[in-house]
Amino acid sequence: RTEEMSLETIDKILKIVRENDKITTIELTGGEPLLNPHFRYFVRSLTETGRKIMVASNLTLCTEHEMEDIPAFLAENRVKVYASLPSLYEEDVDRQRGKGTYVKVIAVLKRLNDLGYGKEGSGLELDIEYNPSGPAIAPDRKILENLYREKLDSMHGIKFNKLITLTNAPLGRLRKSMSEDKYEAYMKELEDAFNPSAVETMMCRHMLTVCHDEKFYDCGFLHKLDMPVKYLNATIDGFDYETLSRREIATNPLCLICTAGGGLNCFPDGL
Repeated sequence: RTEEMSLETIDKILKIVRENDKITTIELTGGEPLLNPHFRYFVRSLTETGRKIMVASNLTLCTEHEMEDIPAFLAENRVKVYASLPSLYEEDVDRQRGKGTYVKVIAVLKRLNDLGYGKEGSGLELDIEYNPSGPAIAPDRKILENLYREKLDSMHGIKFNKLITLTNAPLGRLRKSMSEDKYEAYMKELEDAFNPSAVETMMCRHMLTVCHDEKFYDCGFLHKLDMPVKYLNATIDGFDYETLSRREIATNPLCLICTAGGGLNCFPDGL
């Protein structure tokens, strides 16, 4: 994909952050946020505001020429890292993400550990993100976290803080690969696995998504469905913290991915 957030849009976001003390946390995600040419400027500017910064990445770019210093840059700016690792095993990751991906991710995770990430008392948080390879509900987070912690340590000496489990959304390539019958069966599975206690921790209850098009969305999934927030002027230029904090959150059948089983627990211990 070719969409990219411009420097002008980034500066508008920075202005909003500086003018609203109630905004305490900013997550940079994508796609791959490290690909944006203004990534370092964005992070440095956010660091100056004193806000908590989080970056979600598969980390493979950190092995490319002139990107090898990204782990040190993240550590210098005290950025929390969400590292995508959908399996503990090389063949599974490479099948899902491309040949050579696993080796690259493991190498960068080791580098982050060397910088203090995932180590008790360092203040540098490293969370691992897991998602199934197809239409499936993520397994119990705690059980899988214990397995990841044991295996990553014994296999590679890698430490991390928490495991985040994500249930796959039937969008994009995954949706195109599914027949109508399979899609309907998966949606029914999500509905049957509805967990009311997961509603409170849904991202849309605590965060707001702003995209390269300068529109606000309740979450990234609704952005893919082109469903902006239910607000008359749902763009950066029309930002009003109090109005948006009281907004009616848009819903869609796909919201079930955030309430199935353990839920979409991106923030299991809160923000």
